[in-house]
Amino acid sequence: METQEMRQSISTSNWAFVSLNNIEELLQCPVCYDFMHCPIYQCRNGHTICLSCKLRVKNKCPSCRQQMDDDIRCLLLEKIAELVKVSCKYEEYGCPEIIPYSKKLKHENSCDFKPYNCPRSTLGCCFSGDISTILSHLTNHHMAEIINDSNFRRRFPIAHIRHDQSCSTWIPYVSHCFGEYFCLHAEATFLKEVAPVYMAFVYFMGKETDASKYRYRLEIEGNGRKFIFEGIPQSLRENRTRIKDRGDALIVTRSLPHLLERKTRTRRFEISVQIWNIQPTSSG
Repeated sequence: METQEMRQSISTSNWAFVSLNNIEELLQCPVCYDFMHCPIYQCRNGHTICLSCKLRVKNKCPSCRQQMDDDIRCLLLEKIAELVKVSCKYEEYGCPEIIPYSKKLKHENSCDFKPYNCPRSTLGCCFSGDISTILSHLTNHHMAEIINDSNFRRRFPIAHIRHDQSCSTWIPYVSHCFGEYFCLHAEATFLKEVAPVYMAFVYFMGKETDASKYRYRLEIEGNGRKFIFEGIPQSLRENRTRIKDRGDALIVTRSLPHLLERKTRTRRFEISVQIWNIQPTSSG
């Protein structure tokens, strides 16, 4: 028979469980739905809001519409935020970390288990996932070709783009070598939104810290001319626009491929790709 002590024990256990389960809900901003970090503000009726949203709503509480003072902070939630430890939001992707809530955002921004965006994310594709699902997505949706070699050549059609187009990309090529995957990205685009150019670079499909172990070389040649670019593979987390703005890629003017092309019916230019490991594994 259930005693009063048993009922009290069960009730206490459930309360503790519910409290821990809903702690992140308490720390969620009612406007942006992101988790609040110090400073956390509240209105006179006790409704809380994060700093950026407080400024966005012009100090008017979104819950009760009362004007919020500049100096009323919710010290209790700020203290909870300092003491509570939570799982990384990428736990479902394999992250085992239990971290202080106050360091949650910093950890998640650099978490190795954070899903990767499709290499064509800046071109409108919203797909994300781990490396294996990205590879499957590239082959199934972007018709990518997998090449089991660190040295290969591929030909690209000479393309013309209008100023009302941001860029024109070609089918991605994925190289599988050294136990890793690399993606050759090539496009016709505009430099500084004015000059039409062709741009090519190599993505490293793995942890950002591992990209520096490799180097790559892109080469185009023809009619006695040769142009070479060597660099470090770009992290798959890197933004294509930033890569272009830095000039950290093989970038040639639109007229150059015409000088290099051979006289064939299909107007194409060829890129030679070489990838190597600067930290080779020891054998034996």
